[in-house]
Amino acid sequence: MIVEDHQIAYRNVASKKYNFVPEEIELAFQDFVQLLSKHNYSPAGVVFYTILSEPTAEVMTAEIFLTINEDSLVIPSEEAVKFTSYFCVDNLLMTRVKDDFVLKSQEKYWELFSYMEQKKYVQKTPLFIQMKKMHTTNSSYVEMSIGVF
Repeated sequence: MIVEDHQIAYRNVASKKYNFVPEEIELAFQDFVQLLSKHNYSPAGVVFYTILSEPTAEVMTAEIFLTINEDSLVIPSEEAVKFTSYFCVDNLLMTRVKDDFVLKSQEKYWELFSYMEQKKYVQKTPLFIQMKKMHTTNSSYVEMSIGVF
């Protein structure tokens, strides 16, 4: 199922670009959290990323986004961390992956792009991936979104 007019909106978002093999994405997340902690910033709990390279690339380029509790960020420029007090991307197509993310993510990726082509939409953003939890069942799922016009 594809949902139209989805929106991603968060306050106080830090981000950093990483290159890694897909199996090491957790290491990139850990590195980013450690980098922020080293400079006395605390994650607020929301993490998402966007894939900037081809999803099938051997080495993936992604921008990792993490909400922080602080309302400003000052980190040396050589760390290449960006900050925005309000992050918003709208007019997204979104689908969810509830089980077996590794296997089903490719299927859902192509489903999003097929839908976009069917509706004759033009891609305006890279693919966003958000990891979420259902509070009632404590189960996890992933939302995959892409901006269109």
